[in-house]
Amino acid sequence: MKMSSKTLTLPLASCILASALFAGCAAPPGQQNNAALGTGVGAATGAGLGALIGNSEGAMIGGAIGAVAGGLTGYNWSAIKQRLAGATQGTGTQITEQQDGSLKVNIPSSVSFATNSYQIRPTFTPALDEVARTLVQNPELVSRIIGHTDNTGAVPYNMTLSQSRALAVVNYLVSRGVASGRLSSEGRGQAQPIADNLTPTGRSQNRRVEIFLYPLQANPA
Repeated sequence: MKMSSKTLTLPLASCILASALFAGCAAPPGQQNNAALGTGVGAATGAGLGALIGNSEGAMIGGAIGAVAGGLTGYNWSAIKQRLAGATQGTGTQITEQQDGSLKVNIPSSVSFATNSYQIRPTFTPALDEVARTLVQNPELVSRIIGHTDNTGAVPYNMTLSQSRALAVVNYLVSRGVASGRLSSEGRGQAQPIADNLTPTGRSQNRRVEIFLYPLQANPA
């Protein structure tokens, strides 16, 4: 007798669930509660949702989508956030988890670079050293560095300055043992202010460097 698509749905969903759990268990030690677990749970949840569609294709597609979503949101940043917070205490650095699954380290100009300069300040190195240690100790992570300026000066100059600052951070991390292939940089000049450029305080906030840490499967690059 020929089986219907609905007859196959439950076994297929179970299969995907088993595969998802295996993905979480097969992760290297110390990573099972991070991206791998998120991927496994996401796949299982997606498969269940897909099964509700009523056919085997729905379960398969749901599992695939769930795995991606789980990978994006499943990383446990707690220990890394704690270490970075300790290294940047008193500097005004903000460390926040993002909706895309990344960790954002926002470092103000009072710590990072002097005005019109892309030379890394000594006050910036403790934060960068901790970022470098984090990347070396967690090979499943990659980083993207983005430089920003205020609106003082010409637009082309500010763009070049922001690019140079981001690249300076990349070069520093490489000098601390991070493989260059795990790093990328970008300058956005004055295009994305987070405060009012009409005040000295606002301009200081806009002159910043943002370091994003991503699990490999969540890296937008």
